[in-house]
Amino acid sequence: MSYSQFTLATVKKTFDLITSEEVGVFAKISKIKCSEYLAEMLQYNIPLALASNTEKARSEMIITPILIEARKQLNGGFNLFSGVEFDVETDKGLTGYCDFILSYSPEKLFVTTPVIMLVEAKNENIKGGLGQCIAEMVAAQLFNERDGNKISTIYGAVTIGTTWQFLKLTGKEVTIDLSEYYLTEIDQILGILMNAIRENQNKSL
Repeated sequence: MSYSQFTLATVKKTFDLITSEEVGVFAKISKIKCSEYLAEMLQYNIPLALASNTEKARSEMIITPILIEARKQLNGGFNLFSGVEFDVETDKGLTGYCDFILSYSPEKLFVTTPVIMLVEAKNENIKGGLGQCIAEMVAAQLFNERDGNKISTIYGAVTIGTTWQFLKLTGKEVTIDLSEYYLTEIDQILGILMNAIRENQNKSL
């Protein structure tokens, strides 16, 4: 079994998780204005990505520029890994490749603790990616704990590029924001991403 095989039901059962599903969990987080550079890039890239209609196109042309924008605005306060293998607990199915991993570690050549956020890219079905993303978040939680990093909350996002859904894992409780955030709300998406990245930064030092 690997991350991609988990559904929301199986990940809850396998790891004895409690889920809380609420509307607007992240809606009140302050917006962060995107740069003109990102706005222009997205305006150019979105039609190309949607025409290709593949996860790879959406990841490269939409998702990656947004994550890099967050990194720039945070002055490189985290490292971003794309399409890397993240084998944490093979016997439990916590193995496979993650689309995007965000880590506070200064290490750029390989993933080290503390991992703070996972972003899962999908072509069209956001809800179908929730189980996979949560499994990756559980793996990150275990990965951090083994290295003694006290990160209280792991964040996750499932996105098709033009639409984003956010969630968080604290202990055994997963909070899923039922609200979907659209690229027309790019300042809101950036605000949520950057708030998640900042939240536990001091605890990781």
